[in-house]
Amino acid sequence: MTDDRLRDADPYHPSIVERLDGAEQTLLEEIMSEDRVIHPWRRRLVTAVAAAAVLVAVLAVSVVVRHQSAPSRDQAAPGVSTRWSAVALKAAEQNPRLLIDEPGWTAKTVYGFAEQNGTIGFVNGPRTLEMNWYPADQYQDYRRDRKGVSKPEAGQIQGWSGDVYTYSAGDFALQLKPRDGVFVELRTGGTWNRAEFDRVLTHVVQVDVETWLEALPPEIVTPGRAGEAATKVLNGVPIPPKFDRSKIEALGANDPYQFGAQVVALVGCGWIAEWERARKAGDAGAVKRAADALSSSHQWKVLNDMNAAGDYPEVFWEYADRIAAGKQPSGYQQALGCS
Repeated sequence: MTDDRLRDADPYHPSIVERLDGAEQTLLEEIMSEDRVIHPWRRRLVTAVAAAAVLVAVLAVSVVVRHQSAPSRDQAAPGVSTRWSAVALKAAEQNPRLLIDEPGWTAKTVYGFAEQNGTIGFVNGPRTLEMNWYPADQYQDYRRDRKGVSKPEAGQIQGWSGDVYTYSAGDFALQLKPRDGVFVELRTGGTWNRAEFDRVLTHVVQVDVETWLEALPPEIVTPGRAGEAATKVLNGVPIPPKFDRSKIEALGANDPYQFGAQVVALVGCGWIAEWERARKAGDAGAVKRAADALSSSHQWKVLNDMNAAGDYPEVFWEYADRIAAGKQPSGYQQALGCS
């Protein structure tokens, strides 16, 4: 596969996205991804039933809101436990912190939260409900796009008003108006009807920082859990020179697949940068070390474990093989997610 083919196969590649406004980008995402996971390392398409069979399984924990906070060891601020790192608290404060306060709903997909973008998806039998949020300044673009779907109808959660759009008899979206710098869109998947959608919306609640963090299952890697999780991801993985582990905690909250991809990106991008540096400096030994490190990625447990659930390992290995062949890996920064 050529570098151009890698880029063209990825509808979220910045070379494409930068030419689109928010609404067009969303439309592209919906065409290319059945489960609408908005991420450059999208997973292979799976149904809610088949999801349990893939390596990154549906997270089996109820997200029914717990109104009692866990006891704190030290009181850093009223109502907030110091068991959470400052980065985790900031990430939670910046997102809408929506949960479904009804038994049977479980967290399926989580990523983002480090900035004003993020996704949390829930599953309950044959139904899914995914919540995506974006910066408020993109709201009008998205709203114009949704008006092409159907006539908007009034909708809300807990007094937070918005518009409901009907894609089909069993496919709906509620686009909430901007609040606190973001707007949220809730989108159905699977078996729904409008009455059931309206009913479930009455159980969607916005909660405080502590409640939201407590509701995340242990499989979700929050900044406070990032160090331990990264140690497992990096087991057997050669670390490039000048590797900055502090970047790991800044990745936000992610499910295991997305966390693994982002940690591996830090490693891979570091080795490719070292390979490029060594080539320019004429350091043949360093060139070989970097190429050997990247070639060994075919044996990295983290990538082989991820390969059943998504495309990121295949993209990573393509660039590793290019370097092994002595070819310039143009475009790797965007394809691999280098910061």
